[in-house]
Amino acid sequence: MRIARFSIDGNVAFGAVEGDKPDELVLDIIKGIPFTDFELSGTKVPLAPLDAKSRVRLLPPVLPNKVVAFGRNYAEHARELGNEVPDAPFAFFKPATSVIGPGDEIQYPSFSQELHHEAELAVVIGRMCREVPRERVKDVIFGYTCANDITARDVQRREKQWARAKGFDTSCPLGPWVETELDPSDLTIQLTVNGGQRQLGRTSEMIHSIEDLIVNITEAMTLLPGDVILTGTPAGVGPLNVGDEVAVTIEGIGTLTNKVIKRG
Repeated sequence: MRIARFSIDGNVAFGAVEGDKPDELVLDIIKGIPFTDFELSGTKVPLAPLDAKSRVRLLPPVLPNKVVAFGRNYAEHARELGNEVPDAPFAFFKPATSVIGPGDEIQYPSFSQELHHEAELAVVIGRMCREVPRERVKDVIFGYTCANDITARDVQRREKQWARAKGFDTSCPLGPWVETELDPSDLTIQLTVNGGQRQLGRTSEMIHSIEDLIVNITEAMTLLPGDVILTGTPAGVGPLNVGDEVAVTIEGIGTLTNKVIKRG
């Protein structure tokens, strides 16, 4: 099931996405929130394409308390930036204020001159959990969505902590929705800029599996419903410029599209 978060006439709700063709998608509004047992209301609203005028606007599919991101989890990506492949999962954080949704604008930060894209599979947590054993990892996952770990690469190189380089406002696009029924073990991840392909990889190329990542981070902290885990990016990261349109597509999920603008 595809679960979207959206606004309609100023009201925010969750809905199940129905349909296959972009111009025929509808949202069946969910009663309550999707992290517990829920019912579909039967009230349906059309979901028009992002470039069309519509009463409905897709929002970030969740509002995470925290985004836990794992770096250098694809060997070729680690090598392309001259880094060693880590023996153990390597985590950092992106704040909730970095999160934006499909169609939202990525603001090029004034303190950087080298903005990069990083297409990633994102895991959405469905229940509060801590010290999750490997055999129970699937029980705590709500579903999966697309992510773009926007990075101020020049800032990342010169600062030991990555808080500014990866945590600035609008640096974590998520969407377009959460797919709850998906085998994430071998999915195609691709990214385009202005229609030209930049990244192409498969989730099977991860060094540390989703189970590894969730076991690792829950040894240290509690995850809450709606928290997001970023699982790393395949090779091919590169620059973004003001005016660029960047799109992340993950097999079985959909496409997350955002435009880069100058921060006002």
